[in-house]
Amino acid sequence: MASFTRLQVYQTLLENPIMPIFHHNDLEVAKKILTACYEGGIRICEFTNRGDYAHETYSELRKFGKKNFPDLVVGAGTIVDAASATLFIQLGADFVVAPVLHQDVAITCNRRKIAWMPGCFTLSEISKAEEWGAEIVKLFPGQASSPDFVKAIKGPMPWTDIVVTGGVEPTEASLKSWFDAGARGVGIGSQLFPKSLVEANEWQAIADKITEAVRVAKSLKA
Repeated sequence: MASFTRLQVYQTLLENPIMPIFHHNDLEVAKKILTACYEGGIRICEFTNRGDYAHETYSELRKFGKKNFPDLVVGAGTIVDAASATLFIQLGADFVVAPVLHQDVAITCNRRKIAWMPGCFTLSEISKAEEWGAEIVKLFPGQASSPDFVKAIKGPMPWTDIVVTGGVEPTEASLKSWFDAGARGVGIGSQLFPKSLVEANEWQAIADKITEAVRVAKSLKA
């Protein structure tokens, strides 16, 4: 069962505009990534459903997070069907993120009052997602878009809340460009925890990198 209501999830994301996105097959490494995120000031993150037994890793990681970081919101990403949504909700997912737009996922999440953030790339997809109950949509892939596109969306649809995933760098220039365009948050993956640092067990360096990204993001949003 989710530890947070969907309203709490949305509010956490709006107040903490960087959402790390990660996956690792090794549970112990995943725990260290989660710990580095928390120590770096992150309060919402996404574990992606990729690879065999990803749900088993998520289950144990969610238990670890609930015990050690009770105020950390942890969702499940790369959810592309209702069956996967049901499974991860049962494992305690606080929210569900999808790279695509499927109504069966929306219905499943809405039935359980779980926050749902679908991947959209056109105004028509965004409008349909909002019709199906999405409060925040994921603009994906961000690297195929631009801040100007976000600004263009906000023109006719100023009520739309967008989180950009893909193509966002944890630098002041990159974050400023997306936030100035109207993005409410960003999802960032391996640039927050480079493979070289993970393999070298440089967890403090990773936490420090995340701390700086969080500081910059919050200062820009303020």
